[in-house]
Order: sequence, then structure tokens, then C-alpha cells
Amino acid sequence: MNKTAIEIKNLSKRYRLGERLPYKTLRDALGNFMSSAIKSNKKAEEFIWALDDISLTVDKAEAVGVIGRNGAGKTTLLKILSRITRPTKGLARVSGRVRSLLEIGTGFHSELTGRENIFLNGALLGMRKSEIESKFKEIVSFSEIEKFLDTPVKHYSSGMYMRLAFAVAAHLEPEILLVDEVLAVGDASFQKKCLGKMDDVTRGGRTVLFVSHNMAAINRLCRKVIWLDEGKVKMFGPTQEVVSSYLAFGEEFEGQRRWVDEPSSPGNDNIRLRSVRLLDVNQQPVSSVDAANPFFVEIEYKILNPVSGVQVGFWLISAQGIVVFVSGDKEDVEWADKTRQPGIYKSACKIPGLLLNSGMYSLTIASDVFNNEAIFVKEGALSFQVEQTRLPAHSSTRPAGIICPFLEWHITKTE
Repeated sequence: MNKTAIEIKNLSKRYRLGERLPYKTLRDALGNFMSSAIKSNKKAEEFIWALDDISLTVDKAEAVGVIGRNGAGKTTLLKILSRITRPTKGLARVSGRVRSLLEIGTGFHSELTGRENIFLNGALLGMRKSEIESKFKEIVSFSEIEKFLDTPVKHYSSGMYMRLAFAVAAHLEPEILLVDEVLAVGDASFQKKCLGKMDDVTRGGRTVLFVSHNMAAINRLCRKVIWLDEGKVKMFGPTQEVVSSYLAFGEEFEGQRRWVDEPSSPGNDNIRLRSVRLLDVNQQPVSSVDAANPFFVEIEYKILNPVSGVQVGFWLISAQGIVVFVSGDKEDVEWADKTRQPGIYKSACKIPGLLLNSGMYSLTIASDVFNNEAIFVKEGALSFQVEQTRLPAHSSTRPAGIICPFLEWHITKTE
């Protein structure tokens, strides 16, 4: 009996940078064909290999995590396994029915109700109506959206979408379940519920491929982990071993990242990025922070020629890809109108305590000429974890939301 659920051989996926695929007329197609010889001389750097010659197998009834930095190829791998996109080279073979949760509402029709989408998804999985009906009450109960079951899903919040999508995927019994970071959309209690259900799914003999930046969830759920780095499999093996190596790899997981080679560092002839650091209240680099305490983002850069109107800053991005806020050093009024002379500079931003909720965050470091000319944008420059040690009264779980400010309340008895 074949024990392999997923077989991948020499799999590669190439994208052209800036490529768009609009609808074309026959004349457009013929024109492109005639000019293909001219375009064939494009430089190799205009392409990017999201996956580069990877080979591995996943056995049936295994829960396997997929980790790596943003842009490592994790979602591309799941899209190929889901038959959403085709590989450029190689093959990916799956044995059994596949259900994927790659983004909120995957496989849903926005004009149909929650009830209708349950039956639609079941039909797409090749299930008979009687099979879907036997699971219907369980799906609705798990999703906790009974009141909105006959409402078109286009009116659902992202959390409601996620609840129903996961409930359908987990209960309609596909042999292989592919789950991206979308689980982070739900609140803490629902995330815990989903992880428990995925435990049940794997014990029931089904296969789970789980992409996440949440190492605690990876450690709890997965027996093995695939670590992708720049489209290649850097490591594949037991969870604890791979996760430990991943967290120890590179300075970006130690609360700091440096660019030593100046000519190739982000920037131009006027400014070059040198480092970014996450600092605690004692000005020590850290990779995780206590949500109750303030911390600092420090950006070091080199000015090569006098520049005016320049600013350096960052985008703080949640694990769900949501921009929490954007800030730049133009807020330092003393420097706002000054010309920055050649030299090495450090711009530090203090982020107050009791603001961010627990979870994984990343920093995109950027520089521009006061919202006009972009100088550089370095996505995923640094990743870090926020630990919630001070929960609101009478709460034992992570509160909902990206931020979790400690706000002042006053109660007044009027009569």
C-alpha cells in the first residue's frame, strides 16, 4: 500500500518581475509571438525563482509544518499542490482529495449564503449530498455562525469567513488539508479550537501541511517541518531540530540585522542602509518583547552625499500581512528641515508598552524624500515576537485585535 501523500520532484516555479497577464486579443497574441525573439534577450535578473528545484515526500497521516521568511516560497508551494498555479519545471503529485485554506474565503462564492457554500465546497470535493448533510450540523456548530448561516458571505467579517472556511475544510474530510497563515485571523480561542481540530484530523489518518510563523503552533501540531529559504529546502526533518536551527539562523532572529557590503546594501548613491535593531528598555538587542514594556526600533544608515528632505522609517506588519502603523524620523522636528551631511546616522523610534497584542510581527524598512521619491524599501528586514504577559482582568486568553492598549476607564454611579 502506498504510504506517500505528497511527492515532489525537482519542483521549480519562476515568475517574471513586474509581469502582468491581461486578457489579450488574437492580434495581441500574434504580436507577442513575432516579438518573442527580441524579448528572449531579457536579463536573468528580471525573473525570480519562487521555488528552485525542490524534492521531498510527505507520508499519509503526517502533520508537516512549512516555515521560512516572507518570500521564501511557502505559499507558492501550497498553490502548486492545490492546482491553483502550475510549476515551471518538475512535478508535484498528491494522493487523495485536497482542500486548501490559502486566503480568507478560498473556494467561497461571495453571492451565496453560508449554507449554500457548505454544499458547494462539499460538491467540489466530490462528496455526495448525503455525505455533506451528515456533517452539516457539526460544521455549523464548529463555525459558531448559526445566526448568519443564510446570509450571503460577502457580508461576513474576515473572522466569520475564516470560521466557516476552516469548519468546512476540516469536517468535509479531504485526505490532504493545506493551511496557510490564515488561521491567525481568528481570535485566540478559535485558533486553539482549530489547532485541536487539526490534531484530530491527523489522528484520523489525514495529512496536514501547515504554513505558519507561529513557532508555538508549529511545535504543537507538527511532527516534521520543511524550512524554505529563497525557494530552496534548507532543512526537512523533526520539528524541534528544524525550528531550533531556523530561529538560530541569521542575525534577523537575534533582534538585529546588518548589511556589511555597502555597495549591495539597500539604498542609492546618497544613502545606504547599514543595520536595523530591536532594542529593549536596556538598549539590548532582543528577538521578542514583553507587550507591557516599551521597546525601540533603531535604524542605522550612512549618508554619502548631502541630502535634504530625506526620511527613514518603517512599516510594522502583523503576521496576517496587515500594516499596523507606519512611522518615520520626520517626526523629529529638529531634523525635519535640515540637510543631512555625509556620515553615519541612527534613527530610533520608541514604541510604548501596553500597545501591541501578542503575536509575530515584521518590519519593512524604507526611506524616501518626504513621501515623494522612494530611495529603498526592504521588506521583512526583521521579525520579532510580542509576548502578552499582562492580560485584561478576568481573561485567560489572547484578546482579539492586533493592538491591545491598556486604556483608562472610569465608572460613575449616576443614581
